[in-house]
Amino acid sequence: MSEIKRILQQITALSDVPDASVLKRLIDELRVTEKNPVLANRKIQSLIEVMQLHPEYGDGLASFVLKLIIQYRQIALYTDTGIMSDEGFFSSLRRLVGHRFLPLLPQDDSVVELVGYLFDQRLDEHWLASIDKDKWEVLVELLKVKKEHLDLVANAKNNILNAIVILSYRISGIGLHPDLMESYPQILNYSASFVAQNQEAVLFVNQYRQAHELDNLTDITPAQAVSPAPLLVMLEQCEDIVATVRKRIYKTGISIRLTNMMLRLDQSLQRMRILTKLVSVDGIKRDRAIIELIQTLVITANRRYSIGYLIDNNTKLLSRKVTENAGRVGEHYISTDKSGYQKMFKKASIGGFIIAFMATIKIVTYQLAIAPMARAFLNSMIYGLGFVFIHIVHGTVATKQPAMTAAAIASTISDGSGKKSHQLTKLSELVVDILRTQFIAIMGNVMMAIPVALIISYTWLHVIGVPMINTDKAGHLLHELDPFTSLALPHAAIAGVYLFLSGLIAGYYDNLAVYNNIGERVRRHWLLQYMLPKAWLERLGGFIEANLGAIMGNFIFGIFLGSTATIGFIFGLPIDIRHIAFASANLAHGLFNLAPEQMSWQIVVLSIMGVLMIGMVNLMVSFSLALFVALRSKEVQFLEWSRLAKQLLSHLLTHPSDFIWPRDKPMKYARIDSQGHMIFDDSATQNSGKPLPSNYVVRRLSDVKILPKSKLATTAETDIHYENQPQGKDINSGQEVPTTLSNTSPKKVIDLDDGLIDEELNSTPYSDDIQYDKTTKTLGNNSEYKDTGVIDATNPDSKAAGDAKTPLPKPKKPPKLPN
Repeated sequence: MSEIKRILQQITALSDVPDASVLKRLIDELRVTEKNPVLANRKIQSLIEVMQLHPEYGDGLASFVLKLIIQYRQIALYTDTGIMSDEGFFSSLRRLVGHRFLPLLPQDDSVVELVGYLFDQRLDEHWLASIDKDKWEVLVELLKVKKEHLDLVANAKNNILNAIVILSYRISGIGLHPDLMESYPQILNYSASFVAQNQEAVLFVNQYRQAHELDNLTDITPAQAVSPAPLLVMLEQCEDIVATVRKRIYKTGISIRLTNMMLRLDQSLQRMRILTKLVSVDGIKRDRAIIELIQTLVITANRRYSIGYLIDNNTKLLSRKVTENAGRVGEHYISTDKSGYQKMFKKASIGGFIIAFMATIKIVTYQLAIAPMARAFLNSMIYGLGFVFIHIVHGTVATKQPAMTAAAIASTISDGSGKKSHQLTKLSELVVDILRTQFIAIMGNVMMAIPVALIISYTWLHVIGVPMINTDKAGHLLHELDPFTSLALPHAAIAGVYLFLSGLIAGYYDNLAVYNNIGERVRRHWLLQYMLPKAWLERLGGFIEANLGAIMGNFIFGIFLGSTATIGFIFGLPIDIRHIAFASANLAHGLFNLAPEQMSWQIVVLSIMGVLMIGMVNLMVSFSLALFVALRSKEVQFLEWSRLAKQLLSHLLTHPSDFIWPRDKPMKYARIDSQGHMIFDDSATQNSGKPLPSNYVVRRLSDVKILPKSKLATTAETDIHYENQPQGKDINSGQEVPTTLSNTSPKKVIDLDDGLIDEELNSTPYSDDIQYDKTTKTLGNNSEYKDTGVIDATNPDSKAAGDAKTPLPKPKKPPKLPN
């Protein structure tokens, strides 16, 4: 007899008095410690075969688990597990650090502690993730509960329904939070969506509990299933409001607190959907929800005391904050066509011209006998003020990767941008465009910095009569470029990290300028109002708001570059920076002032090779870090990283010229124009006044009315198509009907941003309330909905339009919560 069969026999025998240690024996038998998905699937298949031969083991295992879980608090499992806490980072860190010295008391009545006991190995989450989905579904399907044990099912369902109500109240609280309303004042117009989802949740819970007779601790199958469609519609509307707020972040800015709230709101809405599927009559949906919940529970149990997971989770939050906001004017480093390519070369040439003078000033100031900290301050001002000046005169510095790049990358892999395979294809093409743009930026800097530096050295020699630097200093400059006998490449990597950090800093200050209304506050400053004319003050406020991120990013980047060598000197560390633009200027100064007897072709070749390798390291380090932050914010797994690398390598082998020269047919991105600007107000089609072609389908990004009726009359009639709309239910017939509103096969789809024009949004009155039919406890007062069961998103009176306000009726009875 196999060990798995012996353990299942014992579990079935002990189903009335379950012991967690027996279940742990089964898990230990199935566990695979090494990364071996084949062995893991083989063991699960053995368990499936035993349960198929002995169906009574399925009931025994299901009853055993249900009776074991009843002994613990279940509601926290459904409402808290896997949902981000609102506890602050430092409070959580203090708690977990304290746990290392004086362990926290375990919550013995928590299901999480039970799962932590059962799955006590660190790699358990990877082992479970390696099991094929179809085997999971077969296994869960075999866990049948007999009629005599339906009281256990009723108990579990009661806890799930109570959790739905609790989550619903939390969603209402977050959705109507003052911080969210301040970020997006128009949310007051749609607040009924958050209120109505709570009413729908309570109605669904009460109707489900009554139909299945759960209060009698049984679980009958009703003649007519309670449809969750109205609840799912309101959840979808709440998700649409969150999406609209996210799209407005570039106008409103965002804080860490608000980012945390948005993430918790997303997770809570998703958990509501999972819990609704857990009580669904659809077996496939129910089984998949069980699998997803089990995996989430195991991950949470394994990481509940992990400091690394806390830091990982909060850095993801920071990554999301950085990539969800970008400057509207700022610096842009992506070009897709020849026009943008040429414009980038011109901007880089301006930057190279100024950098030649900056490098010269830095070399000359080394002749000053000053203290190390004064040296650091002087170098920082040369770099920082020089970079700011380059930005003001519309130049650019090669290899700079601003937050704009991360935002552009994130836009291609956003949740609504298609399948993962399509996202990776778009991402690989975007990376090619970014690398090509960086290549021409490097060429512009180098091709201008070298001749200008040579002219400066030549002019210095002939005007003053002595070389700008002596031969020893010239030899030292060239030695610093040697990629083999100096630390040029590690120092270039340090500069690459600073380039990346300057991009994050730029994103932070761009967000700060918008979130704190810096421009408007500058315009209202009493001293500036007294000193400057009104027109000048208006321009100053607009300039600071639009360019604060770029200015601060460049200035602090200069401080990083100017102070690193001094910090290394003070602490005795061999650290410094190398940037390709300054390296190219130093190359020209060194070669011009080197003594003829010291000149050799080896020095020239090594120096030129060093400059090129410094640029490559600058670019790869800064870009890979920006790419990592963007992908991390969207939780792209390592497997997809490897697929991305393969696609880039394949592109390099088949079309190498794309990395150097613009394509004949430039790529087009939904949210990026040819100059690298993020497209936020994509409403040209909507505001042009021209009717849309008949073969287009308009897909609204949220279910709200956009234009007043007076303007709707001038717009062509179009079908509205929802891809993932839940099934509706006809009120009169009780039959399920599809809610897809498109009767034709669309050829093209236009995404119209429905929340970008405040005046049009606010001009739409909210006159109709959501009404409930007192006899059926369902939505009423909508003849089209009653007759067809179709939710018309274009009708302002429909429920899906979100065009509603309170008052809402009270539920028949309050939800039954545990004692």
